[in-house]
Amino acid sequence: MADILVTTTEHIPNQNYEIIGDVYGVITQSRNAISDAGASFKSFVGGEIKGYTKMLRRSRDKSIERLKKEAEKMGADAVVMMRFDNGSIGKDMQSVVAYGTAVKYVD
Repeated sequence: MADILVTTTEHIPNQNYEIIGDVYGVITQSRNAISDAGASFKSFVGGEIKGYTKMLRRSRDKSIERLKKEAEKMGADAVVMMRFDNGSIGKDMQSVVAYGTAVKYVD
């Protein structure tokens, strides 16, 4: 995979570029039943549910990886204005989307 720059900013310093289009990477994951049971107990007593935190971190990383692959397919050099969105699907699934604008450097 090419080294695609991903930034949350609108402008890349010292670079001129043209917009190619919208690009995104999405992943939906779930935990196993045993982990869900432990998480249910933890939600009763309070505190961080580390298994879900770890799952969301992996999901964010994977969604950025997929975003970069899609940008590369479009011929992009970078993605600007990258953002995350996430949501639950049912009780045990979490979806994470990384999205932004694919751009190509110009002279």
